[in-house]
Amino acid sequence: MTTSPPSAASTYSLRRAQDMLGMSRAAIDVFVRAGVISPARGPRNEWRFSFQDLVLLRTARDLRKAKVPGRRILRSLASLRQRLPDEMPLTGLRITAVGAEVAVRDPKGAWGAESGQMLLDFEAAPSPDGIAFLAPEPPAGADPKAWLARGESIEALDHDAAEAAYRTALDLAPDYCDALLNLGALLCEHHRCGEAVALYRDAVARCPGSPLLHFNHAIALEDQGEHAQALSSYERCLSLDPSLADAHFNAARLYEHLGDTQMALRHFSAYKRLQQTSA
Repeated sequence: MTTSPPSAASTYSLRRAQDMLGMSRAAIDVFVRAGVISPARGPRNEWRFSFQDLVLLRTARDLRKAKVPGRRILRSLASLRQRLPDEMPLTGLRITAVGAEVAVRDPKGAWGAESGQMLLDFEAAPSPDGIAFLAPEPPAGADPKAWLARGESIEALDHDAAEAAYRTALDLAPDYCDALLNLGALLCEHHRCGEAVALYRDAVARCPGSPLLHFNHAIALEDQGEHAQALSSYERCLSLDPSLADAHFNAARLYEHLGDTQMALRHFSAYKRLQQTSA
């Protein structure tokens, strides 16, 4: 499959991919190093993920949950990567992990990445930017997890509807950490970091033990130019989870910017150690 480099408007940052898919950086690293996905590089050499990358990563996540052996996951996804179209069929593409199999339906019919078996579970469809996951029907009951799933599935197509779904989840469960993370990231992605800062300020009071909430709060504060407060949030994040490499990297940048060379070197060294460990 030959693809042209994706535009910035049609790609997602590593942080956004992690938030949407619920995957750690280390888990995503495995598939990048194996060549299953090949994210582009942004202006600061950061990874930028296409919708096709998200399709493959979501499939990888589901195969892992189904306890499929790692080698078979890599083999299945390498095969699937060769078959994914550059341009999304107008009728959409359905892909699912079914036990140890990857099943796909496209306009030409249904097929398995390895076996040809068919069983469909989630959908991807055209959007102005490429591929997006289709939403299930709006949840009928008062289950915050169902509203979270709806928000995640429609975010790439309709961010207003996704925001409404996340807010509904939070109305039902105000301390629902995943919904808080997704809503805050969505606000920042659409240049509403001031609203995200207020959301996260309340969120860390409700869920003080979540390192990712402190991390995202720090990013939103940094985007607002609140560097000292952002550093405080990065340090709080790292006190809860010292293994978050990106928090060390971001804290190092801020310390360097503020002229504290000793602290900058300390965090850069921690970042490098963690990168070597995950390599």
